[in-house]
Amino acid sequence: WIPNNIKSSICDIPPKGLKMAVTFVGNNTCIQEMFRRVGEQFTAMFRRKAFLHWYTGEGMDEMEFTEAESNMNDLVSEYQQYQDATIEEEGEFDEEEQY
Repeated sequence: WIPNNIKSSICDIPPKGLKMAVTFVGNNTCIQEMFRRVGEQFTAMFRRKAFLHWYTGEGMDEMEFTEAESNMNDLVSEYQQYQDATIEEEGEFDEEEQY
């Protein structure tokens, strides 16, 4: 849970050649399940060195894969941290932001 986690803005000028356009970007802790699943699949394949020769043959190093795996695990942990967060004091974040 992240207080004040919604931001929006409006631009009345459409992109060239279009009457209107819209974009939505969302982020929530549910995505960690997908990251976790992909990470588990990656780990299983990396431990067997499946397809690794294709990447090392093009100049990548095995350490790059280890680092990517670590980054993925850190990302999952960070999302889990926010999912597990609780409000210690009710009303702590009730104040509206002033613009």
